[in-house]
Amino acid sequence: MQKLTWWLVVGLVVGLTACGGGELSVTEYAETIEDSVEAMEERFAEADAKWEAEQPSMEGALRYWDQRLDIREDFLESIEALDSPPEVADMHAESLSVFHRITDADIALAARVAEYTDVSSHRQWLDTPEGQASLAVLEDVYAFCRSSQDELDATAERESLDSVPWLPPEMSEIVKVAFGCPP
Repeated sequence: MQKLTWWLVVGLVVGLTACGGGELSVTEYAETIEDSVEAMEERFAEADAKWEAEQPSMEGALRYWDQRLDIREDFLESIEALDSPPEVADMHAESLSVFHRITDADIALAARVAEYTDVSSHRQWLDTPEGQASLAVLEDVYAFCRSSQDELDATAERESLDSVPWLPPEMSEIVKVAFGCPP
């Protein structure tokens, strides 16, 4: 599959509250998501590079998909563990939905690969209905990432309100993150 900047991708979005700590600001939440996405993308890049460097085989494909599913599950669990700030609760709920969908699509694709008797190319599974479904959900993830990035980028317009003393902090917070969403 394409490099998942999406894991990003998806940048997921925004707002996190770490377990056990106090409520995160939208900026802290977005930065936590940004870090999680970056770590996920690095793991995907490593798994992809390792898989593409070896001769395609059934054993290698199964190992590759085990790694991909572990990455997806770890990322999803980290997002589920967060309590989003109220300002981004809807975005957080949408992120959970889209990340559950891509995880489920990849689980179905991995199950399809497990049914193969032979693997002759590194991405042959993309030509299956499950592969096409996974790619379609991945496009949804990318769209969500871009939408979330745009929403957070729009907070820059609040800069002019920075010196208004009576404005609550959450109304003047400027969030600067880069989820790395694909165009």
